[in-house]
Amino acid sequence: MTRNASEKRRYLALFFPFLPAERWLRTALRPPDAPLVFAEKARGAMRLASIDAAALAVGLRPGIPLADARAQVGELMVVPHDPVLDQDWLDRLAQGCARYTPLVALDPPDGLILDIAGAAHLFGDEAGLVADVEMRLARLGMTLRHALGPTADAARALARYQSRPAPDEASAIRRLPVAALELEPDSTTALVRAGLKTIGDLASRPMANLAARFGADAAMALRRILGDSPSPLDPRVAPPPVAAERRFAEPLGSTVHATKVLTELAAEAIEELGERGKGGRHFRATFFRSDGLARTIAIETGHPTRDAGLVMRLFAERMDGLADPLDPGFGFDMIRLAVPRLEALGASQLGLEGGAIKEAAIDELADRLATRLGRGRVRRLRPADTHIPEQAQLELPAIDAPAPLPWQVPEPGEPPTRPFHLFDPPQPIEVIAEVPDGPPQRFRWRRAFHAIRRYEGPERIAAEWWRRRDNGGLTRDYYRVEDAQGRRFWLFRHGLYDEKPDPRWYIHGVFA
Repeated sequence: MTRNASEKRRYLALFFPFLPAERWLRTALRPPDAPLVFAEKARGAMRLASIDAAALAVGLRPGIPLADARAQVGELMVVPHDPVLDQDWLDRLAQGCARYTPLVALDPPDGLILDIAGAAHLFGDEAGLVADVEMRLARLGMTLRHALGPTADAARALARYQSRPAPDEASAIRRLPVAALELEPDSTTALVRAGLKTIGDLASRPMANLAARFGADAAMALRRILGDSPSPLDPRVAPPPVAAERRFAEPLGSTVHATKVLTELAAEAIEELGERGKGGRHFRATFFRSDGLARTIAIETGHPTRDAGLVMRLFAERMDGLADPLDPGFGFDMIRLAVPRLEALGASQLGLEGGAIKEAAIDELADRLATRLGRGRVRRLRPADTHIPEQAQLELPAIDAPAPLPWQVPEPGEPPTRPFHLFDPPQPIEVIAEVPDGPPQRFRWRRAFHAIRRYEGPERIAAEWWRRRDNGGLTRDYYRVEDAQGRRFWLFRHGLYDEKPDPRWYIHGVFA
């Protein structure tokens, strides 16, 4: 969604007063036959964390002790409060509301705030957008209080604290109670005792006087609601630089048709990437259902790509591997493909001997395996910038960007300087040498003796400078040796004789 920098900001706040109860009812076997309350231990007693509409109607309020609630109401249905499940449900509601705008912020534990600037025209006007929100959330069984406002704080305060109608938004904001500032209880009580009961009462006073008498927090909260101080929205998902979407008058009832639409969206996104000279590293497809819920499926690639075929193959791998298959419910009425991560990508240049083609095939295989099995389950080795042998390579997820350092390879016709297999940790051995600091002549490893026929070395590898500075590292003298049977080993003496009186020998690896 393209936004004009001078465009007037508009916010829609959504407040779900009975979110825990209505979330619980979605999976309950039957509705409760008594007022429903959610209890948790707080301040040394079991208290009501949340209630349903029936409990509110009989005079219960969140925060009161459970014992008092039982004394007030003869019969209650008590459920343990589960804020994690409530947060998950709020996040699912936010995902569904992303159909209206990519700028959706969580207002936990029971609210959302949407930046709808530039979005209302898709529904005729703001009233049409709000009506669509109400309709979809009602299908999910959610009780909703909502409000529009020029700032996020104003919209939120109106949704939660407005108790009577007003001719316009400015008047509605001024009529809000000072509780809408959500200050500490003592501060709110002090304002009311001073005769300052509404936002309008506060706004008519000099801001400096308010700050001096009631604290800087009161003045700042007032400025944010009035729009005199910026209150930027923190969306749960950052708006992607590239996105393509389709809306349908009649919902799509099958995943086959949805996949065809996704293929078209991939082609559109790839075309825009080409215009920018970029490639995508992260692609996110969101399938919005007509009941208000949504499902997001994401893929990643190891390198920036503009290959729509590859993107769709990865999405197919992801969908085939889902433990919870993509369910259209009553149908998808909107599909969006976002590309949140871009990187520079020039024109493809293939090697004359097909090396680039082979590398691309390996990269695609790694991408597909990581997509199906999980990001961390497919790994590759990358060279590291260090001279310490056991630290010279890193094991990273295969889809991570490759390190810029090339692997060290021997000259043509020369044997490798490092073994194919390293022991971790190096294994101790017993060595016989002609002189204490000379090359090994024989060594014993795993209860077997090996007579050394030839050797190369020593290759001296010092410890890192910070270990030498702290006397925490010893020098290693490495030898590449071959025994009488032609087997090749990589041995080292750990420490020089001026560093340690009795240096130990180890085998660090074996050559193929």
